[in-house]
Amino acid sequence: MVRKSEFSLRTLTLSSAAWYAVVPAGWALILLAVHHVLTVPSVAEAPAFLMTAGLLVMLELLPLVSGRGHDPQGVVMSTAFLCAMLFMWGVWPAVISVGVASLAADLRARKNWWKVLFNPAQYALSVGAGYLVILLVNGPISLAHPLPTLDRDDLVWMPLVWVTYFVVNLVVVVAVISFSGPFRSILVNDLGHSTAMSFSVMAISPIIVVVALNSWLVLPLLLIPLLLLYYTASMSLEREHAAGHDALTGLPNRNTLQFELDAALTAYERDGEPFGLMLIDMDDFKRVNDTLGHQVGDRLLIEFAARLSEGVRPEDFVARLGGDEFAVIVYDTDEAEGRRVAERLRSSVSQSIDLGGLTFEAEASVGLALCPAHGTDGTTLLRRADVAMYTAKANRMRVEVYSPERDLNSADRLGLLSELRQALADDALELYYQPKVSTAQGTPIGVEGLIRWQHPVRGFVPPDEFIPLAENSGIMPLLTERVVSLALKQMACWRDEGMTVPIAVNIAPTDLTSSELARVIAEGLQENDLPAGMLQLEITERIVTHEMDEAKRNLAELRKLGVSISLDDFGTGYSSLLRLSSLQVDEIKIDRGFISAMSEGERAIGIVRALIDLAHTLGMPSIAEGVETAAEMRMLQSLGCDGVQGWHIARPLPADEVTRWLRDRSPLSVTVLRTDAPGTPTLRAV
Repeated sequence: MVRKSEFSLRTLTLSSAAWYAVVPAGWALILLAVHHVLTVPSVAEAPAFLMTAGLLVMLELLPLVSGRGHDPQGVVMSTAFLCAMLFMWGVWPAVISVGVASLAADLRARKNWWKVLFNPAQYALSVGAGYLVILLVNGPISLAHPLPTLDRDDLVWMPLVWVTYFVVNLVVVVAVISFSGPFRSILVNDLGHSTAMSFSVMAISPIIVVVALNSWLVLPLLLIPLLLLYYTASMSLEREHAAGHDALTGLPNRNTLQFELDAALTAYERDGEPFGLMLIDMDDFKRVNDTLGHQVGDRLLIEFAARLSEGVRPEDFVARLGGDEFAVIVYDTDEAEGRRVAERLRSSVSQSIDLGGLTFEAEASVGLALCPAHGTDGTTLLRRADVAMYTAKANRMRVEVYSPERDLNSADRLGLLSELRQALADDALELYYQPKVSTAQGTPIGVEGLIRWQHPVRGFVPPDEFIPLAENSGIMPLLTERVVSLALKQMACWRDEGMTVPIAVNIAPTDLTSSELARVIAEGLQENDLPAGMLQLEITERIVTHEMDEAKRNLAELRKLGVSISLDDFGTGYSSLLRLSSLQVDEIKIDRGFISAMSEGERAIGIVRALIDLAHTLGMPSIAEGVETAAEMRMLQSLGCDGVQGWHIARPLPADEVTRWLRDRSPLSVTVLRTDAPGTPTLRAV
């Protein structure tokens, strides 16, 4: 079990109280045993005693590690020889032998100091409790006066000794480790894991007694059935481990994650300490698999998993859920600490990975859900961490904390979706228009139509709240149809007022999954008697990278109509330079992130210059969006950018206000950018 808490002797708890009670009493019993053994005048059956003690110590160093038991050393075969020694020579040699064996095993395993002190003591007390049964039922047994023979009556009290030893050992140990979980749940869990194996081992002790009493030289032969039992149990435990772990990376799998998550939730209910659940997905892993094969993909996953394991805190838990998806439980954390851990993990996996001559720049998207802020049950936390992860992917934010506003399945989101459907039916949405101007002349070259929703109760609903709802619910085509319809009607209105103003509208990747958009635009242009070149569709690089063939076919249909295509948010997608040449677009819009970064220095300015030069090389005008200062405007002018858009020019305005804005600057028509052949774009009047 992964522990949320750490063992501490500084505060009074059941755990610390049990340790303080057991350790002094147990070590006092060990010292008393040393005194008795050293002062005994003679040892009866000394060769058999030495052989039994030697085998006990040897088998103590050969543990069976239980899959989920409390003690990482697990069940040991030495218990059979310990019980036999107790039956034959009494409590003192048994206490010393198990104390020496336990001390040697713990030091070899490099256990914590408090365990090294505790284990010999708790074994001594468990053996002492078992010997009390012998005293009550059979009478005293000692080195000088061992058990003379084994008869049927002895087979009555021996099982009582096993039960007493087992129960005392289990209760004492569970009490000390109760810092990691509720006493009862640990007791039940350990009881189920260790009972059968422990009693199977102890049941061999009468056979050891018979052999020791009659022919001690044969004792080593008893190792054969014990070792067979050991290897059989080992195979069972290996199967249990395999069932709970991923074969490729060796990390715990989804089943074990659920077990750990339940334990963390139980600990939260007991102590109230929060924790976080992260879901981590490797970006573009499918592309690696498809391009280079599964063998390279597997090596990448192994290295990715290793870096995750190295990047977490020692007390945290990492699992692989399948494919390129991983999970991390971050104990005792708040949102700030969870973000720090997530950023550290993302940084550790984002460094170059060398796979035998092939170098990869791995990236990951991380979604974080917190208990109790985002849920107090495993199913809810997993779902909300998943929502956060896909939000991080969609927004290219890398790390995202769950937000109800972005959860399309929350009750509020579902209510908002229903209200959005009604708003579409009631024609309650409107377009605002943000002007674009020529960088050289400062004259308008068009506007971008931006959908707005003024809810009667909620007030203004930001587009980044309701547009993802539309994209993921299947009503995006209806929303796009409404946007196109409003834009065309506004262009017709301006035409009737003597103004010619091109309008650009955004379309989503889902709009290009069929040819329906081309039909809607063709009918709208015909109905309003408008030239197709006045309408511009802005697509994002997501369209370039996903559903490429279908997007190209539908974009080709739109271009046949004469519609202009603009590539929005250019420079933020990894594949644009590879595929841009095969996708016919008429304009490139440089993402505002590059524009705002120009103040950071020459490197950022050089990137913008390169994007502008690339657009010109391809025969396209370049438009910079998100321009907010005069300094940015002057820099873009010096770099040769063709057009700009942003709050420095004008914020999005309703139709009547943008009409006045345009009339003040271009009373009759708006200059629009056109390109007829590769080279520098030209300005022409419409």
